[in-house]
Amino acid sequence: MKHTCRFLGLLLLAPLAVICNAAETARPTQQPKLSAPAKADLQAVAQYQSKGFNVLFIAIDDLNDWVGCLGGNPQVLTPNMDRLAKQQAMVMNKAYAPSTVCCPSRSALLTGKRAASTGVYGNRQNLKNAPKAKDVVTLPEYFGKHGYHTLSAGKIFHKHATAAGMDEGQWAFQQFANPGGANKGMLWEETPPPAEGVKAGGADFTWGACKAPVEETKDYLACKWAADQLQRDFAGKPFFLALGISKPHLPWQVPQQFFDLYPLDKIKPVEIVRDDLDDIVDKDGKKLFRPDPRFLLADKAKMHKEAQRAYLANISYVDYCLGVLFDALAKSKYADNTIIMLWGDHGWHLSEKMKYGKTDLWEESSRVPFIVRVPGLTPPGFKCDGVVNLLDMYPTLVELCGLPPNAENEGRSFAPLLKNPKLEWNVPTLTTYQYKNHSFTDGRYRYTWYGGKADGAEELYDHSVDPLEHKNLAANPESQEIIARFKKHLPTHDEPDSPRNELFGAEKRAMRKGGKPMEDE
Repeated sequence: MKHTCRFLGLLLLAPLAVICNAAETARPTQQPKLSAPAKADLQAVAQYQSKGFNVLFIAIDDLNDWVGCLGGNPQVLTPNMDRLAKQQAMVMNKAYAPSTVCCPSRSALLTGKRAASTGVYGNRQNLKNAPKAKDVVTLPEYFGKHGYHTLSAGKIFHKHATAAGMDEGQWAFQQFANPGGANKGMLWEETPPPAEGVKAGGADFTWGACKAPVEETKDYLACKWAADQLQRDFAGKPFFLALGISKPHLPWQVPQQFFDLYPLDKIKPVEIVRDDLDDIVDKDGKKLFRPDPRFLLADKAKMHKEAQRAYLANISYVDYCLGVLFDALAKSKYADNTIIMLWGDHGWHLSEKMKYGKTDLWEESSRVPFIVRVPGLTPPGFKCDGVVNLLDMYPTLVELCGLPPNAENEGRSFAPLLKNPKLEWNVPTLTTYQYKNHSFTDGRYRYTWYGGKADGAEELYDHSVDPLEHKNLAANPESQEIIARFKKHLPTHDEPDSPRNELFGAEKRAMRKGGKPMEDE
């Protein structure tokens, strides 16, 4: 998302932020051999492993590249994340999600295994019910088994209703918190929907100011809880602290002060290309996609600016809450030996491709914000263009912290890239949405193959001249060599869908052409 208008607004106060990244090969057997400089960088990494790093693992729900240091929208105000990136961390500019919806993305990065290996493709599938995933040792469990105190608050695993209650991934942590209790931080005002027919676009496609002051909102309480943990002594153990931030997930309701940062008359809306979906067709020449219901709703009501302003306000709210945590870390005894990995679980469309939401396999759904801080290792203020995937966080953190490798991991450690961000790091990385639908990027091209219901339909975009993916090159004869190169990386096996959780009654589902479901919870 690239915008041209710049808006100078009020800045919220706060300190630091970080995010980590992972580079993912389509198959472990196809990983390139390390060059001599890369081996030297690994030796440099090794000297830091003896420092006993702590890990601050921060997940942000539905955050795209509308962060100042990523440049997705020049109007956004994110002083805390920007300050962290500039002063202590490195921005992974080409980071991608293993899937474009919450549950499969988080399940993949937390198990270190792709959706095609586990059969966890959608929000209704709980990894603990998936035969190929239920016994895999997750990332926090692995750290717990190797001497770390693991603790968590907020959404890290995707939440599922079970007969015994809500499964929030409590089993993966030694300490699990619900800051403020079940009724705190949820004082969102019931704001009238922006237009009639809101249910057609998802019942939660609403926005507006909430009644609660910032200090009583859910994400602030979670960040304050995490900040308080940094005053603790963990009995000589290093810690793995996972924090889940719920916004900017819908509904977009945060305190008024964050809406005030973005006067409506100053908002520069995303440019809409009305014929953008016309060249994405199946083998019979029929269009695969149409404008989604949320887009049609905002379009009919002429409320694109209002919706995008609300998303910006939610991002600034998240940044403000994170400032509480970053400030506490800077003042704590853990300031100099704590890795920070700050990441979004997938991207989000704000009217690009005539869509509001995630899912699908375009750049705006697949690319994620990712900021990484390793004290003494990552060069601050650097924007790295190495192609990485969230799946690679698992092996990277294991390596940085000096733990034994986990042979189950399908990702690739990008530790050498953290030391030397100018390394060539462009093995095609995989993003999957639903069964047999796969997309790859190598930093220049994005290739997508629909092996499910679309039966081999393809997309190819050249980001060097078309970063917003308006022109599908897949049908061009001169593109076939490029496509053949990407096809070599397709998974050799696509695990069938794992069992669905029938108690997941709160899902929000829209329907695309042909009855194809879009899970967007």
